[in-house]
Amino acid sequence: MPPESEIQDSVSRPNAYFVTTHWSVVLKAGNDTAALSELCRVYWSPLYAYVRRLGKSPQDAEDLTQAFLARLLEKNYIASADQEKGRFRTFLLIALKRFLANEWDREHAQKRGGFQTIIPIDHAMAESRFGAEPACADQPDVLFERQWAITLLDQVMAQLQAEYTDTDRGELFTHLHPCLTKEDDALPYAEIAAKLGMTEAAIKMALQRLRGRYRELLRTEIAKTVESPDEIEDEIRHLFAVFS
Repeated sequence: MPPESEIQDSVSRPNAYFVTTHWSVVLKAGNDTAALSELCRVYWSPLYAYVRRLGKSPQDAEDLTQAFLARLLEKNYIASADQEKGRFRTFLLIALKRFLANEWDREHAQKRGGFQTIIPIDHAMAESRFGAEPACADQPDVLFERQWAITLLDQVMAQLQAEYTDTDRGELFTHLHPCLTKEDDALPYAEIAAKLGMTEAAIKMALQRLRGRYRELLRTEIAKTVESPDEIEDEIRHLFAVFS
């Protein structure tokens, strides 16, 4: 996770990265299945963590998550979204709670583990993330919020790494990534410069550009999950707050 300053610095930037092809379009059109499916593909992990924290087994949590996503994509759950806040995470959690309360008994009549795979679920990754959380520290809603933030930040970092790799700057990213995230094993700038055959000044400039691009991608990713650009700043603040 990036340090507090990296998140807070991006709050002051203008709303230049609002994307109009994701949650905002889903809300307006009500039937943009492709956009909704892509959002669910990225953000299924917090749903799984929420169900696990309710005490369900890994298999049942996976079944529940798949069954919920199937219903979400097949039925017009979006019709009730206007009654909720404009953030995708809020809509998704409310919809999940309603599904668990009203639909699971009927869905569970199917053979255990026999649900259609709607979104590919990396079971090992999901369990690793869930296992890293304190066993009794948080309520399911709190865990959902934190897993949402972790998923979003991981998505941003993966996009950033892909950009650098695709432009033959993968080695530069590998060395600068620990500096970006303030990891304990981050090398001094001079040592990175020596390894890459660059000057220390060039390394500092490269890191500055990396941070700038990170902020841009962070805002772009958040814009996919809110209804209006006015919500981006609040969502960034929320991202940091859930780790407090």
